[in-house]
Amino acid sequence: MHLAYPAVLSALLFCTGVYGVLARRNAILVLMSVELMLNAVNLNLVAFDVWLSRAAEETLHSGQALALFTIAIAAAEIGIGLAIVLAVYRNRGSSDIDRLRDTAEGHDPDDPDSDTTGRAIPAPAAGEKAEATA
Repeated sequence: MHLAYPAVLSALLFCTGVYGVLARRNAILVLMSVELMLNAVNLNLVAFDVWLSRAAEETLHSGQALALFTIAIAAAEIGIGLAIVLAVYRNRGSSDIDRLRDTAEGHDPDDPDSDTTGRAIPAPAAGEKAEATA
């Protein structure tokens, strides 16, 4: 089998993963897209390892060892990522990335009518004095 076949398949998998990271709003689907990209890298590592081992007649198989290391990193990433997503979902009720970004930003620092929580400060009534806050 030629090296071009796994390389093209790997490029397609990686492009699909990049599209998923850029286009999806759900955090779990973004994690799945990152997994697609890591699997594309694993496919390239193994394919080039096999191709180079035939050319150089070596039995070190460093590409396959790197692929196993990448699989271990991916397992840790998905475990920690899912734990974070579940914790955020319990607290916020949504795993939508746009809503999480809005939550992280809080409020507009240039807006004088909002406090540190991002809520608007109510204007004093017509007959009341505004209290000075220190």
